[in-house]
Amino acid sequence: MEPPLAGQVRGWLLLSLWVSVAGQLHYSVMEESDPGTVVGKVAQDLGLTAAALSRRRLQLGSEESKRFFALGPAGGTLLVNEKIDREALCGASEACVLPVQVVIEQPLELFHLEVEVRDLNDNAPGFPAPGPALRIAESAPVGSRFPLESAHDADVGTNAVSAYQLGPNPHFSLNVRNVKGGKLLPELVLEQPLDRERQAEHRLVLTARDGGSPVLSGTAQITVVVLDSNDNEPAFDLPVYKVSFLENTPVGALLFSLNATDPDAGSNGEIQYSFGIHTPESIQKLFGLDPHTGEIHVKGAVDFEEAHSYELHIRARDKGIPQLEGHCVIQLEVEDENDHPPEVLLTSLVSPVPENTPLDTVVGLFSVRDQDSGANGKVHLQISPDVPFKIKSFENHYSLMTRKQLDREAVSQYAITLTARDSGSPPLSTNVTVVLNISDVNDNAPRFTQQAYNTFLKENNPPGSLLCTVAASDPDEGDNARLTYSVMGSQFQGAPISSLVYVNPESGDLYAQHSFDYERLQALQIPVLVQDAGSPRLSSSVTVFVFILDENDNTPVVLQPVTGQDLSAFQRIPRNAPAANTLVTKIMAVDLDSGRNAWLSYHLEQATDPGLFGMALRSGEVRTLRAIRELDSAAQQLVMVVEDSGEPAMSTSVTVMVLLEESGPEAFLGLTAPSVESEGPPTLTVYLIISLAAVSTISLMALVALAIRCLHRGARTAPAFLGCCGSKAGGLVATAGPPARAYRSCFSPVSDISEFVFMKPNLTLRTASSPRLRCSFCQ
Repeated sequence: MEPPLAGQVRGWLLLSLWVSVAGQLHYSVMEESDPGTVVGKVAQDLGLTAAALSRRRLQLGSEESKRFFALGPAGGTLLVNEKIDREALCGASEACVLPVQVVIEQPLELFHLEVEVRDLNDNAPGFPAPGPALRIAESAPVGSRFPLESAHDADVGTNAVSAYQLGPNPHFSLNVRNVKGGKLLPELVLEQPLDRERQAEHRLVLTARDGGSPVLSGTAQITVVVLDSNDNEPAFDLPVYKVSFLENTPVGALLFSLNATDPDAGSNGEIQYSFGIHTPESIQKLFGLDPHTGEIHVKGAVDFEEAHSYELHIRARDKGIPQLEGHCVIQLEVEDENDHPPEVLLTSLVSPVPENTPLDTVVGLFSVRDQDSGANGKVHLQISPDVPFKIKSFENHYSLMTRKQLDREAVSQYAITLTARDSGSPPLSTNVTVVLNISDVNDNAPRFTQQAYNTFLKENNPPGSLLCTVAASDPDEGDNARLTYSVMGSQFQGAPISSLVYVNPESGDLYAQHSFDYERLQALQIPVLVQDAGSPRLSSSVTVFVFILDENDNTPVVLQPVTGQDLSAFQRIPRNAPAANTLVTKIMAVDLDSGRNAWLSYHLEQATDPGLFGMALRSGEVRTLRAIRELDSAAQQLVMVVEDSGEPAMSTSVTVMVLLEESGPEAFLGLTAPSVESEGPPTLTVYLIISLAAVSTISLMALVALAIRCLHRGARTAPAFLGCCGSKAGGLVATAGPPARAYRSCFSPVSDISEFVFMKPNLTLRTASSPRLRCSFCQ
């Protein structure tokens, strides 16, 4: 290919015929110089003055010249237009000159300039892509030389490759030849003999450096593959092998595998086996030798009575040039064989066997035989030791008998292994596995998953509410494990308990058939029976404790004062009552609910004169707040509300007409007793709460003790219920909860002082001889 500027030079030849051509100017510039770098002062070197320069219009003549160069603003200086890559323009040529044409007018003249691009050390030496590995025979003599690929450096002169260096290794050194043109050719020199069996591959590092400043370098990895030479003969592990085998070994059976090794590679290490010249033809008919694997097989029938031993001479030969070989001897010892194993013959077998089969019952009959004779034909029969069976022998017959009680729930099937072993040398044995199934007997009663069940149900429940689910299991199978649940037939308040609850006979779900009222029944014991369908049927029972939870479904009932048909009560006090804080009356009320639902509070809802009377929140006492005046109305109407603390709260109102009289009975003298409630904390209320908590704790402990006793009694104890009956005598305050409690309070119609008798619990527990827990209100 011609240089890129050659065509442009020819294009100017015609113009040079009629344009005067001046002499050439020569400049130089370093490659990779930045645009704007000054190359030379062209106008000055051409002898143009500033006036002539502006008049004659100095300019570059070709597009190639304008690519790399440009004239300065004043037009007289040659500048670099773009960076110049010397290697891209001139390649490996040491001289790199770019022609530049300059044209001036008036008269038209053409000037040829030469700009030399000087080399910059901007390229490091590099090796070609990794080629094939260098292959050297291990038999190569010391001093052999092997040429290597040269490194390439795009720079020229001193910036080109100037030296090579080889990494340290014991086998090779580096020699560099300088050929015409200054090119350096590296080559490896073998310094020590190679041994492929010790090291089949060598990896060397070759480094090339240039002479620039700074010095640049490149590296290449050289892989030397050592080629094998047939310098090792095959070798066996032992010179003599001894092999023993039994007579009657089947044809084709493997007797022994030879393993000769050759450290050479390729065909030099490929081994073929053959019989040596000292192995007779008769022996070669009895035994075969695989030439590739060295396996020795039985080729004919070998009889101990014909020969007790054989000797095989084996040769192993490689495929190298020349062929090398190794030898060994195999001594074969033939052993006499006990070649008939004993046989086990099943005569009779009972299967399945009921799990209640008595001990020493015969369930199977067997016999044994062995076609050998003498000690080889004497047979012993053994049974696996981990089964509840044993064998009893008489001559060559055996009976299989039970030796332990069978339990189908523990093991439902036995795989009994009978081992028949003769007395030969070596002894032969035969294993026979007999599968014996165990049939089920209804010997397990159902068992509930819990010893007792506790469930809680809010009163006023809808009929059909699920109380709980009882669950039982039976390890038997079939009908013996098919369970049915039922409620045991006990009476409660003259009616069967089955009329109160219902149990699903299949699932064990227990449902309430009626809505329960906590004020009438707080707890209930339900005996549930589970029964299987076996023969005979087995059953067990469990007690379900149902605790009824109180709901706020009763309004407070006012006991004192007693009201008439118009729900109003009358109370008289004298106008000359001593002072404020005079007890006028006391409201006494009860709530059939329990707990917080029965905790009552008293409020004065309406009054003729709200500033005259006040009412205690907890005691229900109505007292005067000030002294009675002459102007106060003679009839004072008080509307009071009694409210419980349930959610939602329920209340009852009572109206008391207080009549102010001029004089009063003696009963009203000294009515200035201190109020139960003062400005301080309600001490009486605190005592009441503590008493209720103590009674509740004692009652709960008694109920737990009773439940534990019932569980210990088990199925022998008759079913019992928890019930409550209450007396409806006047002046009775009753609160109930699990367990049931009854209280009594006594008040006088009008008291000189605040009277409040603490509720007295009456909890009756029957003795251990009675299974029933009963609670009753005190009279």
